[in-house]
Amino acid sequence: MTFFRLLTIVAISLCSITAFAHEDPDQAGYIQVDGGKLWYRMNGMEHLGKKPAIIVMHGGPGGTHRGLMGYVELADEYPVILYDQLGNGMSTKFIDNINDQSTWTVEHFVKEISQIREALNLEEVIIAGHSWGGTLSAEYAVKNEKGLKAAIFGSPLISTPQWVADNREWISMMPQHFQDAINKHEAAGTFDDPEYRTAEDAFYDQHMCHGECVDYGFRDNAKRGNRTMYRTMWGPSEFTANGTLQDYDISPQLHTVKVPVLMICGEFDEAAPKSCKKFADMVPNATNVVVPNAGHAILSEAKDMVISTIREFLKNNLQ
Repeated sequence: MTFFRLLTIVAISLCSITAFAHEDPDQAGYIQVDGGKLWYRMNGMEHLGKKPAIIVMHGGPGGTHRGLMGYVELADEYPVILYDQLGNGMSTKFIDNINDQSTWTVEHFVKEISQIREALNLEEVIIAGHSWGGTLSAEYAVKNEKGLKAAIFGSPLISTPQWVADNREWISMMPQHFQDAINKHEAAGTFDDPEYRTAEDAFYDQHMCHGECVDYGFRDNAKRGNRTMYRTMWGPSEFTANGTLQDYDISPQLHTVKVPVLMICGEFDEAAPKSCKKFADMVPNATNVVVPNAGHAILSEAKDMVISTIREFLKNNLQ
């Protein structure tokens, strides 16, 4: 449900890092939002006022923008804004207290998007999010705010009950001893038991990074995400939701989205392809794409395909 998990996965570093990997932003700084200061970075400033700005929301809850740095490639055509949601990464903690959970809500994080638009005077925008960021993209899309031109739902959490059901199906395909370990420790609530974590890692080997996850240097010297937020809002693992999002479901509102939507996920994604297609079919104007042989971390496994797919989608849907 998040790129947060990738922080604990040993990724593969490239011998030759692509030129944009550590590209400095054209502009970076802090925006005052409810509860603290939100850190952002922008590339492609020369396109401001000429093309819609792409606002990119990271996964989690509790991740950082670093997992979505691949979007910077689109700055040759669009302004691209990445940011750390409040309480994470470079942004300040809520009221300077990491354990203040009063504003750890969907409503707060959706409002951050509007506050970014206002602070940077962004009249036209494209919203893009991965996993939990896809939740925020969907939430913002159903608002049909003025100036919204398109939305990208990357491996999104649309419905927690559906997500859990899909991942239980993935678990049912695992070797029996892993299934038994997961069931035993979830019944006992012993989520930190090594046996449970071993089974969890086996799950991620298939459904987080099904193929080869590559670290392009995006996470070098990066601040870590907020594990407390992840556990509080989501739960102990990607396939177990016992936090505040356990009953979340935005799917009944998808039919109200007026802008073009790109739904993109991996073939073995935690956001299962069959459900992504079902949700895409609820949107009046949606393009559904499945990345072959990939899990949830599609930008780490198939960055070039994902970015080219987004580029083509925007070319075909923005007039």
